[in-house]
Amino acid sequence: MEVIILFSVFLILLVVGMPIAFALGIASTAYLLMEGISLTIVPQRMYAGIDTFVLLCIPGFVLAGNLMNVGNITEHIVRFSNALLGHIRGGLGLANVGGSMIFGGISGTAVADSASIGSVMIPGMAKAGYDKPFAAAVTAASSTVGPIIPPSVPMIIAGSLSGISVGRMFLAGAVPGLLMGLAMMVTVYILAVRRGYPKEKRVPVMQLLREAKTAFWALLMTVIILYGIIGGFFTPTEASIVACLYALVVGMYVYKGLTWRKLPAILVDTVLTSSALLLMVGLANLFGWILTSEQIPQMIATLILSISENPLIVLLILNLILLFVGAFMETIAALIILFPALVGVATGVGVDPVHFAVIAVLNLMIGLTTPPVGVCLFVVAGIGKLPMLTVARAIVPFLLCNLTVLMLVTYVPAISLWLPNLLMGSN
Repeated sequence: MEVIILFSVFLILLVVGMPIAFALGIASTAYLLMEGISLTIVPQRMYAGIDTFVLLCIPGFVLAGNLMNVGNITEHIVRFSNALLGHIRGGLGLANVGGSMIFGGISGTAVADSASIGSVMIPGMAKAGYDKPFAAAVTAASSTVGPIIPPSVPMIIAGSLSGISVGRMFLAGAVPGLLMGLAMMVTVYILAVRRGYPKEKRVPVMQLLREAKTAFWALLMTVIILYGIIGGFFTPTEASIVACLYALVVGMYVYKGLTWRKLPAILVDTVLTSSALLLMVGLANLFGWILTSEQIPQMIATLILSISENPLIVLLILNLILLFVGAFMETIAALIILFPALVGVATGVGVDPVHFAVIAVLNLMIGLTTPPVGVCLFVVAGIGKLPMLTVARAIVPFLLCNLTVLMLVTYVPAISLWLPNLLMGSN
């Protein structure tokens, strides 16, 4: 009975628009009061949820993304992508996807990507003759590549929950992320040809080289982060600090968009964003502890395995569960509550845990562009001053595209495991 009330309170609060962190906290507190459990467990479980060294990556990569935006690094990424792809039909849409792939390889968060790239590309595409809903849909869909291509904040969370190597997960996301980006580029091109969207003039070779030279410093950040982690020079947490220092130096002394006067506002924004994320992690850990004490994960595992023990069927069921949850719940909260249980089910039927981690993150990223709680949809709808349902309709072709990639990644493990096994050896 108490568990039913726990979920009822949680869902009602979500429906009325309560921020998910507070919905988790209030529902958990209601359960504890009904069970007569001391509320001292609340700070204990919250602290246990965030007392993990790898979670220090979160404020690090958030700060790096903010420094990039203010330091004009994002602008140079977009300019380079446009110079490279703008002459193709629908070139600005292709540049939007390309910019998200590069930006996502530095910030690791989809919402930051949709906000930063969207603020540049949505008005720019609309001015160039693209339908504004299409521009918003491309931005929202392509932003989900960010947490697949390393670094990835959701993968950091998954690693902290399960003990899976964050470095291996980063590498495992690289090929699926590139595949996802390329599939969206194909979708953009097909829609652009059918709808007669414009194309830019081909950029002279010398101008393209100049844009590449200018964007070099932005592109180099991803290389430094990945090579440093793979080569064992620093941990993912240390990599986030290196990314911050690099973004600070490049933004201030190379692109010169960053000044000392702008740093306080950047730091305040980073603190607000990071604290909101970590508050959610802490409260979701409390919620997850209650579910574990009620043996909900074991019930889920038993139910799934009672349907089938065939890995192909089990993976399909897990995908459906994650897609459904991702449509209603924020990514990090969903990971903390469900990932430990579902990874146990997956590994129980022989699925590699790193492979399943990529599947889980990819599912939940698709959820960011799915109503009713698609955060990236709300972000781009706000930037484009569009009704959310209008953007949701426009994003359908990209959802189908991403679901196709999800099926490939799910049933062809080599797509995820080839690179980590090549560079770090098989487990």
